[in-house]
Amino acid sequence: MDFKVYYNDDADLNLIKQKKVAVLGFGSQGHAHALNLKNSEVDVVVGLPLNSKSREKAESAGLKVLTPDAAARWADVVMLLVPDEVMAEVYENQVAPHMEAGNFLAFAHGFNVHFKKIVPPEGVGVFMVAPKGPGHMVRRQFTEGAGVPCLVACLNENDQDLFQLGLSYAKAIGGTRAGVFQTNFKEETETDLFGEQAVLCGGLTGLIKAGFDTLTNNGYHPVMAYFECVHEIKLIVDLIYELGLSGMRHSISNTAEYGDYIAGPKLIDESVKARMGELLSDIQAGRFADNWLAENKAGAEKFKATREEEANAPIEQIGKLFGMP
Repeated sequence: MDFKVYYNDDADLNLIKQKKVAVLGFGSQGHAHALNLKNSEVDVVVGLPLNSKSREKAESAGLKVLTPDAAARWADVVMLLVPDEVMAEVYENQVAPHMEAGNFLAFAHGFNVHFKKIVPPEGVGVFMVAPKGPGHMVRRQFTEGAGVPCLVACLNENDQDLFQLGLSYAKAIGGTRAGVFQTNFKEETETDLFGEQAVLCGGLTGLIKAGFDTLTNNGYHPVMAYFECVHEIKLIVDLIYELGLSGMRHSISNTAEYGDYIAGPKLIDESVKARMGELLSDIQAGRFADNWLAENKAGAEKFKATREEEANAPIEQIGKLFGMP
């Protein structure tokens, strides 16, 4: 597999320092991008509504705060870091009126661009800088002199000047310290959604709950089930993160490794892979995106009810015994 990893020496920080950057949003990614840009001496403002609870937080961190409309009017580069489900509306009402040829529109996830919920005008450069980690990690790694790997993509994949600007932005938030990979909006969006649903969130939480329920339904104490199916996951994940699958297997007992080899294929068989394929098809066709946006447009009642039900599940109650919020 041929690919290039871009590091600090491959990126010119001055490219983004020559631009005025507006970061819209001050959540997980927003606060990290804005603060890292500021520390990299980039001319940056944060765009937040007048009634936003985050305004005081951003101002107390030494950042200049404007309304999203004013920030977009002021900036050369607008980085949209508001939730996917409201981004198209924010763009249409607050950003689009100020998009002129020579401006730049930036994203940390390709969802709205790839599924054409946001269609930037001609003459506006569109790029993505997507850290492969949560915002608090992007910020913490930066302050410690390290960084979180990033993906960089350009809507016009042939525009090398635009790619260099994206690479410069990635350097300003610390990405080139860890390594930057070039991708495209389609690949980033579809792999990100699939990873979240099939493995990182949906798949993992489903496996955890199924294991917990299997043990408790067969008479085992919930605390024992919690330790085995929840508590020890971090130990295994840390080993995989640091050493890979083979390194993890080298670090556990021979008994556990043997169980891995014989039980894994029984649980995650071809039928599971087929259903993963169905998930991927829904993502690729835009059905997941349309369903998610429709759910929010309808008030997200089903989503909120599921969130509350899951938060009150027995496995969560056991977790609270061990300091879980």
